[in-house]
Amino acid sequence: MKYTSQMVAKPYFIFALILLAGEILFGLIMGVQYINGDFLFPYIPFNVARMVHTNLLIILILFAFMGATYYLVPEESERELWSPKLAIVTFWVFLFASVATILGYLLVPYSTLAEITYNNILPTMGREFLEQPTITKLGIVVVVLAFILNVTMTVLKGRRTVITVVLLTGLFGMAFFFLFAFYLPENLVLDKFFWWFVIHLWVEGVWELIMGAILSFVLIKVTGVDREHIDKWLYLIIAMTLVSGIVGTGHHFFYIGTPDYWLWIGSVASAVEPLPFFLMVIYAFTMAKKRRIDHENKIALTWAKGTAVMAFLGAGVWGFLHTLAPVNYYTHGTQLTAAHGHLSFFGAYIMIMFTIISYAMPIMRGRNKGNGPNAQKVERLSFWLMVWGMLGLTIALTVAGVWQIALQRWPESGEALSFMATQIEIIPVYMVRLGFGIMTFTGLVLYIYSFFVKDDYSSIKA
Repeated sequence: MKYTSQMVAKPYFIFALILLAGEILFGLIMGVQYINGDFLFPYIPFNVARMVHTNLLIILILFAFMGATYYLVPEESERELWSPKLAIVTFWVFLFASVATILGYLLVPYSTLAEITYNNILPTMGREFLEQPTITKLGIVVVVLAFILNVTMTVLKGRRTVITVVLLTGLFGMAFFFLFAFYLPENLVLDKFFWWFVIHLWVEGVWELIMGAILSFVLIKVTGVDREHIDKWLYLIIAMTLVSGIVGTGHHFFYIGTPDYWLWIGSVASAVEPLPFFLMVIYAFTMAKKRRIDHENKIALTWAKGTAVMAFLGAGVWGFLHTLAPVNYYTHGTQLTAAHGHLSFFGAYIMIMFTIISYAMPIMRGRNKGNGPNAQKVERLSFWLMVWGMLGLTIALTVAGVWQIALQRWPESGEALSFMATQIEIIPVYMVRLGFGIMTFTGLVLYIYSFFVKDDYSSIKA
């Protein structure tokens, strides 16, 4: 490790993995509740489990991004972090706010939580993914601003690279678009319209810039490819991501009360959105083929290539499957949406987290060439368990979505089943989905265990 301040990334990575374990556990709870609706009722009803599941996902991705940034920026800027103490304080403030919010969801009725956190003064609660109390949202703003200040000062005082420029663009964009979380119009159409300014422009916009920067950093380290090649690919991918992602927000404006022209804008832009992800696949494999070094941390390169492939499948292929307006008319809000959501989040953001952790964590533990061969063997098994688990889960949800459309939405009104009657018919598929969810969780357990596998590191230390 070149700079001691990079060590501040370690607690961020560890807590992100803990949050991921909790996120999957609540996903498994919901998987059981799809089969048996009374499971854990009234202690953890489905709506609370879902709220915890999605909020943990958002929080863990933010922790992972912050950890990755704190690790790579000093090395890219060729100087120590501007304020390591601020990074540690930010970590504990964010951890406390996150834990308190999740416990609030679990222990306090949501209406009471809104009342005791004074949501009436500045109403922001009650929207999907943005259920956090206003106090928590304000805390997130403070944490993110402190984080961006720390990173920006480090970059301004050191070397500037394409990676840090793209990363900072994504971070500033993330902070800006989160401000729409504080805008809650009374008109439902306006509410949903601006709600997507946070959700879509995070997930299919600025977060992709952050992911691209992290992926490029790891590829440089494990392949030894010239930075000029990486920079050209990164500029091309990011340009296409921004153009298609921003305009592609229109595919969320179908049938919510917005003008008809969004049907055309959203459909055309969405047809382009898979292209940056396809370029990312070519990019990762081209860099691996042109590598100038045979890095001992081979599993980090596996995660990098896997990120590109799974992001393309989840965000690109499964996104395009139901994004055109005439198709989306039948598919929106079905299990096809869940299939796309699960695979795209896993492929793009959870796997990039594994990529940077697999590269950086061994170095921060004194293993400068990566974990030993035995540990990497266990980690490779965890890679395939999680990949096949998520693919199986996605295919199961796809089958459930198609079945749901056939029973509930496609037939004439007199022949269509009700929502609950349709869900009963789909239970066999939900059982398959639950099995693949357990496989994914097993893979995560093995991933964490791989860092504790005993190996002979004397021959691989730098």
